[in-house]
Amino acid sequence: MKDLSQHILDIANNSIRAGATLIQISITEKPEKDLYTLIIEDNGCGIPKDKIEEVCDPFYTSRTTRKVGLGIPLLKLNAERTGGWFSLTSEEGKGTTVKAVFKHKSVDRPAIGDISGTLSIVAATDPKIDLVYIHTNQSNEYIFDSRTIKAELDGILLSNPKVMRFIDEMISENLESINYTK
Repeated sequence: MKDLSQHILDIANNSIRAGATLIQISITEKPEKDLYTLIIEDNGCGIPKDKIEEVCDPFYTSRTTRKVGLGIPLLKLNAERTGGWFSLTSEEGKGTTVKAVFKHKSVDRPAIGDISGTLSIVAATDPKIDLVYIHTNQSNEYIFDSRTIKAELDGILLSNPKVMRFIDEMISENLESINYTK
């Protein structure tokens, strides 16, 4: 995976498969402390304690369609490659939290990629899933909450192509306005 938006999409898909109805994605930039933090939390079924280590193993997957699961191990590797760290915590019946901390200034830190397109896809995946995205840098913050958009649309699905395009453009414009690191 070449950028963070691809990691986010992969982990959000894991959350959806785990039955999550709420996915919260946070990116916090602290260049003055040389930190760039990605946190993805969900309220899905969670991972049994004895399986958490296996999830970080590239040769383990719970899926039956393939024999390896590279998403989480690659995110862990990418964080550690910058001098950062990775953690995965989970509680059965309550959900999972994935946290990757990168060194902000590292040349090995993946670019964010097409975050607005990724978020619009995740938001449109299933009308029962709510998505919250929080992007913070220095003194600026942008929050996207699909519940707000759903309430305004009054029954129009987020998967409507015009709505998806609107969400993509809205997120992109708002991120530009807070001067996020691409």
